[in-house]
Amino acid sequence: MENATNTLHPGPSFREEVKELIHDFDFGNCLSCGMCTAGCPFSDLVLGLDPRRFLRKLLLGLREEVLSDPFVFLCNMCERCTIECPMGIKMGSLVRTVRGHFYTREEYPGFLQKVVQEQLETGNQMSVTPEDYLETLDWLQEELQQELGDPGYRIPLDRRDADYFYAFNAREIKYYPNELQAVLKIFYVAGINYTISSRKWDATNLALFTGNNEDFYKIQMPLFEEVVRLGAKELIITECGGAFHATRHAYRSFWKGRAFPVRHIIQLLDQLIGEGRLKLDPTVITAPVTYHDPCSLARKEGLVKEARRVLKAFIRDFREMNPNRTDNYCCGGGGGFIAMPEYSKARIEAKGRRKAGQIRATGAKIVAVPCHNCMDQINDITRHFKLGTSNRHVCSLVEEALIMPPGKKGNTS
Repeated sequence: MENATNTLHPGPSFREEVKELIHDFDFGNCLSCGMCTAGCPFSDLVLGLDPRRFLRKLLLGLREEVLSDPFVFLCNMCERCTIECPMGIKMGSLVRTVRGHFYTREEYPGFLQKVVQEQLETGNQMSVTPEDYLETLDWLQEELQQELGDPGYRIPLDRRDADYFYAFNAREIKYYPNELQAVLKIFYVAGINYTISSRKWDATNLALFTGNNEDFYKIQMPLFEEVVRLGAKELIITECGGAFHATRHAYRSFWKGRAFPVRHIIQLLDQLIGEGRLKLDPTVITAPVTYHDPCSLARKEGLVKEARRVLKAFIRDFREMNPNRTDNYCCGGGGGFIAMPEYSKARIEAKGRRKAGQIRATGAKIVAVPCHNCMDQINDITRHFKLGTSNRHVCSLVEEALIMPPGKKGNTS
């Protein structure tokens, strides 16, 4: 009878290859307890989502079995399994490493690499031309001049030595300019000194999900260089969990230039409300509101308290999902999963079921979602499971509740 170990093609060299690519990682930390699989919100919903089995294959150095395991791309890299792991093994880092170093660009599923390539070639994930970008900003400026009753209003493009450099998602230019308009209005009311770049403005980086660090570096560095070129004191990232985590991860891992803080816009909103620069009317939004904690914000970057302070400043009926904060369930769309249409059934029908149950249990009518990627997924879930909720970015809710300073028009209808 053939030896079972030989049948599995063990190869310690593969394990060592993976280990060498991840700093300070020790496979010996794994206790084989299965808490990772128990902690994964989708292990009982999607066949092949078993973190423990995947990690054991890595431990044994089973190259062929690891690289043919559907887990590599089924995993959202949300790291909820890490929360439950008694040794804190970062499964997201393992999956990203395997994707980036043992697959070619042509082997990535869906259109994940296509989006990365567009970012490399055009500077943004939607291939928006410089002409279309500037034309959209001109249109937004005209809209805000009318809405604010201020014909002299100007979007501060390429302003030097600003306190804040605002970077956003290319979808806000191509598909959702109203989201950018809401943010610009908030900045106007708060009276902050900020700038937007004419050159590098897309904060997203989908190479975070392919794991290819060469592409990741090429996409990310121009944003940091532009912050320095314009002399901005701080970089503010839009409501996009992946963009925020990618930017912070790149800053920690690769950036060697002038130091500057990198913050999410919710952190800035929290500051501005605390300083009294934004006043919000608690009577405007009366429907019950719940909040989705994106994995890249809560688990990976520790942003949990600020969002709740912002919402509770004007939302009278705020309802938590259960579980929440760092224990919250992934929406099911992270890790580049939305860019893999071949998995759409698993994404919406299977993974979406867990989040739909969470949302429905709150009885909320509005779901506050501080992430573009999560918003796309939760919108799909809402339609599929007929939740009947209105899903809104936090900035959109804040803009609706803004109390305009005396002498300023600011139609919020």
